[in-house]
Amino acid sequence: MTIEEYEQGTFRIALRGELDAARAYSFEEEMRRLEARHPTLLVLDLRRLMFMDSAGLGRLLALHRRARKAGYRLVVVRGSRTVQRLFAISALDTQFEQVSDPATVIPGAA
Repeated sequence: MTIEEYEQGTFRIALRGELDAARAYSFEEEMRRLEARHPTLLVLDLRRLMFMDSAGLGRLLALHRRARKAGYRLVVVRGSRTVQRLFAISALDTQFEQVSDPATVIPGAA
């Protein structure tokens, strides 16, 4: 996981590899630390995430709920076909704001 801060309150979190039971709770801890900084926009970049299981999906849902409650924007950059299929099967593709390129929400992001 790589976290980049752009302008104050705007962060891009790039995940790579797998977000599974072994990694889901460390992801959760990192997100809570980031949320303590009172973000206005979190961009969760899943383009290099090759696999996600139900534990990872559960942490994304928890993050989504906290974002709505705290009033900050959470945007997901679409991931691999496998990850997108999981979003579609679980009907979360309609719950999350999704984009194909982080530059559409963070100018200058690659």
